[in-house]
Amino acid sequence: MIRPFYSTLCLSIVCVIFPTVNQAAPTKIVVEEAQSVRKLDDGTILVDFGRVSFGNIHILSPGENQSITVHFGEAQKDQRINRNPGGTIRYIKTTAELKGDKTLVAPPADKRNTTLPAAILTPKEWGVVLPFRWVEIEGWKGEFLAKNIQRNSAFAATWDDQAASFQSSDKTLDAIWELCRYSIKATTFAGVYVDGDRERIPYEADAYLNQLSHYACDPDPLMARDTYDHLMKQPTWPTEWAPHMIFMAHADWMQTGDQAWIAPRFEALKKKTLSERARADGLLVSNDKQQKRDDIVDWPTTERDGYVFTPVNTVVNAFHLRALQLMSELAIAARKPDDAKSYQQQYQKTLAAFQEKLIDPQTGIFKDGERTKHSSLHANLFPLAFGLVPEKNRDRVVAFIKQRGMRCSVYAAQYLLEGLYEQGEAQAALDLMLADGDRSWKHMLNSGTTITWEAWDNKYKPNQDWNHAWGAAPANILPRYIAGVRPTKPGWSEILIAPQPASLTSLRAKVPSPRGPVHVKWEKSTNVWQVALPPGVSSRISLPATENSKALVQGKVVPATFDQAKGRLVLQNPYNGTVSITLQK
Repeated sequence: MIRPFYSTLCLSIVCVIFPTVNQAAPTKIVVEEAQSVRKLDDGTILVDFGRVSFGNIHILSPGENQSITVHFGEAQKDQRINRNPGGTIRYIKTTAELKGDKTLVAPPADKRNTTLPAAILTPKEWGVVLPFRWVEIEGWKGEFLAKNIQRNSAFAATWDDQAASFQSSDKTLDAIWELCRYSIKATTFAGVYVDGDRERIPYEADAYLNQLSHYACDPDPLMARDTYDHLMKQPTWPTEWAPHMIFMAHADWMQTGDQAWIAPRFEALKKKTLSERARADGLLVSNDKQQKRDDIVDWPTTERDGYVFTPVNTVVNAFHLRALQLMSELAIAARKPDDAKSYQQQYQKTLAAFQEKLIDPQTGIFKDGERTKHSSLHANLFPLAFGLVPEKNRDRVVAFIKQRGMRCSVYAAQYLLEGLYEQGEAQAALDLMLADGDRSWKHMLNSGTTITWEAWDNKYKPNQDWNHAWGAAPANILPRYIAGVRPTKPGWSEILIAPQPASLTSLRAKVPSPRGPVHVKWEKSTNVWQVALPPGVSSRISLPATENSKALVQGKVVPATFDQAKGRLVLQNPYNGTVSITLQK
């Protein structure tokens, strides 16, 4: 299926909208000006576009015809394009014959991401695109000005730069938000979520993390849906990637409340639970091939914290349990009550076996599997994120996870942070995002990148992409947990506002929803929370507080209950529209 052709004129820049090849959300070319142009001592022209995007360039040369050499790069070294960046960091050299007023300059096609059967192709009308920030031009005759070059950058046609925002008292955190927000935008170039420039192939886990962050930056569900439909036709190989399709469907249901979309897709999702691998007690069993290759736990393989693979794998079974739980909810959405009951029964049976056989009775934390005593970060972070830890074991599991720190990849970090925030460990989660060293988003910022990476650093994955949106977890973590805005009913008819600012002293967020933006603002100095909701949205509000705190709305104390265990004041009544809440001791 090819979507219709669109074109539009956008103020001072031209945005030509094309469908990408296969079924994909419409994308557009946005013409961008250079941020700086300077001539180097050797006569080379160095052009900086400010941030990396997927695209190519036009050279505008109203003078005589000439031949030039053009270098495209993602990385710099010694104030020049790094021409040997290593891995899959992009550097490409090409030549161009400038004839007439305007010449498209694009690199040769990369065979890997344009000829592999699963690779997503971009429209031929664009010419070849690649991710780059800098351009160096050799052989230019005469003066070179900013007006002589423009970048043709590809983005989702529906993307709204004003849909979301985040500001806090921590400028590094704000910069992380913008890095991650832009990463989601820049990687929409293909019309479906791809895993970066090396392969340009959709993968289920990549797609789910992209989906969460896309919703948090721009509420349009089309690209997530088209990626979902693509992956149902062309699934990939890792064990845990299959349940991510159920995660994607459930995320769509919560985002849109669209029963007409989920109902015809429900039956096909059943195989994604992996229930054919279950033994009598409900736990999944992995054969030798699955243990050696398919059970992924984390990626790259060096990020597994010493995980010991066994026939009954704790991480695989954690995903299986979460899939069963979400399938019971999706069955209700699809109006299949018998299936909902069946999945809930399977969940309860398997959860009992999971907790009985995979928790070490001596340590109280999860082992990697049934035939090992080894306990890794991953064997505990996924059960915590999925709500599978018995209440009596949570303190020990949380303590273990905090002690291990960020011994996981940028992919698993999504679930690590979710688990910590779900347990009210906001400061620990914030510290991980802002940590010194090379395993945090602060490190990415300090490197100068403008799109998140596939791994924490090149040394952890030497062939990593520098344009991988699964590394952009804070794009959804900050609005969902620090601002605390997330839906509790499908379609955002009801939401929870439960901010967790930790050591921050101010916070302002604009969180998109299909009904309009949700605004949250707070200053510690006044302890006033301001909330503004779009029409048709009702909110439940839970605020960090002390035991004797009172909530005042329009100067009057409103009913609220203090949760001693969580240190939160839960307002008893739902709120609509705009409300200002003052907390007083």
